Amino acid sequence: MDENIISDLNDELESVLEEGHSALRKAELEEKLKEVRTEAELFIRKYPIASVAIGTITGYFIGRLFR
Repeated sequence: MDENIISDLNDELESVLEEGHSALRKAELEEKLKEVRTEAELFIRKYPIASVAIGTITGYFIGRLFR
C-alpha cells in the first residue's frame, strides 16, 4: 500500500513539474516575441522606405505562391 501512495505522489509531482516547465516556456516565448516586436518596430522607424519595400516584395511573392 505504501508503494501505491509513493507511486501516486511521484506521478502527481511529475505532472506538476511538467505544468511548471510549460508555464516557464510560455513566459520565455512571450518575452522573446516582445523583444522581436520591439526590434522590428525600431527597424521600421529607422528605415521606413526599406521596410515598405521589403513588405511589398514579400507580399508579391506570397501572392504569387498562393495564386
